Amino acid sequence: MKWKKFRIKTKTEAEDIIISTLYDIGLEGAQIEDNVPLTPLEKEQMFVDILPQMQEDDGIAYLSFFVEETEDGELLMNGEITKEEEILNAVKTELDGLRDFMDIGEGSIAIDETEDIDWINNWKQYFKQFYVDDILIIPSWEEVKEEDKDRMIIHIDPGTAFGTGMHETTQLCIRQLKKFVKEDTELLDVGTGSGILSIVALKLGAKHAVGTDLDPCAVPAVEENKEVNEIPTQDFDMMIGNIIDDKEVQDKVGYEKYDIVVANILADVLVPLTPVIVNQMKKGGIYITSGIIDNKEETVVEAVKAAGLEVLEVTYQGEWVSVTARKN
Repeated sequence: MKWKKFRIKTKTEAEDIIISTLYDIGLEGAQIEDNVPLTPLEKEQMFVDILPQMQEDDGIAYLSFFVEETEDGELLMNGEITKEEEILNAVKTELDGLRDFMDIGEGSIAIDETEDIDWINNWKQYFKQFYVDDILIIPSWEEVKEEDKDRMIIHIDPGTAFGTGMHETTQLCIRQLKKFVKEDTELLDVGTGSGILSIVALKLGAKHAVGTDLDPCAVPAVEENKEVNEIPTQDFDMMIGNIIDDKEVQDKVGYEKYDIVVANILADVLVPLTPVIVNQMKKGGIYITSGIIDNKEETVVEAVKAAGLEVLEVTYQGEWVSVTARKN
């Protein structure tokens, strides 16, 4: 299957109205390209391995709409046969109408053709097995080599919503978990994502893990990865909500009950998280953080100390930092 792509150059402030207007004529599912800075809420919600690096916002946006192209070259929109010229004329008419009451910028339309892509599974080509010291992390669709069968093997399918675990920040956390996890460890994993850190901890011998995340997609992702790693259901509980400011989530997670809290999230989230999360930690509990770009190291260290925690170790990989501390 092929698709015809109609790409409009406009201004960021006109994105929503253009998308809404073209939706009414049958163009759906716009792909947006811009450099608008992330809001504090968006940053807070990005409990992922790495924050996207963006160029300075120039106010320009590109909106792409995709229309299915049949084998005989006709276009199919809303179940009806149409032509490229008809769509192009309709889009131009709508854009000209919008110009009467707002600045939509250049408003040019480029037309291109793209091959069909398996959007659900295309990401798999970027996720290959990798090692964190003596631990092999491997997706379900790859075979474990004979020479790796004696290693600790973690099967992780990140899905489309979360990081693969290959990122330096995740590896930094795994190495710290290897140092501190014991047989009776109760673990709290803030920003769980695919569940990789909790699953590694459980495989290392932790007794129980609780994960929190803002994204509801974490629930099925964690369930699938628990199953493939043969993690008993009762050993790993998952909660959706913002533990930073949601008292209900804090109560549900519980207070002074965790031997280890691991948080592989952004420095800007770690700062408000730290004074809250100390309440969930046992005395003597370990706090493992990452997701910290090197120029944010001091900011996180200061937040950790201000919360009354003792910094035990700062470790590095590439341009990323992990801060490990203890509640005395």
